[in-house]
Amino acid sequence: MDLEKSLDNLPIPEDDGACDHLTGLELPGIELPCTDGNVTKLQSLSDMTVIYIYPMTGKPDVALPAAWDEIPGARGCTPQACSFRDNHSEIKQYATVYGLSSQDTDYQQEAKIRLHLPFELLSDTNFLLKQKLNLPTFIVEEIERYKRITLIIRNNIIAKVFYPVFPPDQNAIEVLNWLKKYQENTFS
Repeated sequence: MDLEKSLDNLPIPEDDGACDHLTGLELPGIELPCTDGNVTKLQSLSDMTVIYIYPMTGKPDVALPAAWDEIPGARGCTPQACSFRDNHSEIKQYATVYGLSSQDTDYQQEAKIRLHLPFELLSDTNFLLKQKLNLPTFIVEEIERYKRITLIIRNNIIAKVFYPVFPPDQNAIEVLNWLKKYQENTFS
């Protein structure tokens, strides 16, 4: 199973309005464990920050949950991460990047190393961000997972929300294009 490649014919997630309320909100004062061994306080993020939120990163030779590919927006976490990795040198000119899921830090560290990610991953195992911002989730095999969302934060305020994110492997390019346009409009 090659998790880094996007599959064709995946169901397209629909915009159910679950993130319409996010633009303009302030990040909450929560702390999340990070793959660098530190704790990241979300309110202390400054300047421009991208947080891409995803359901779960798969591991090679470990089966994904049953019917994973039929859940709109579930499949594609690894291609999304790899796209942020591949575009990171350009994105970091505009913003700091974090990935976030409900998987624990040990799981996230394995993915960061295996995928050679040049940015940190945050673990929100208790769904604190969901509780504070009312983020959408879904349940598969009796486990709650975040729906795929990408937030661009400027000085602790959510400036842009990408939801639904599809196809996941194109999200980093969408984010980069938005950041470039924002920069041009801000400084022109």
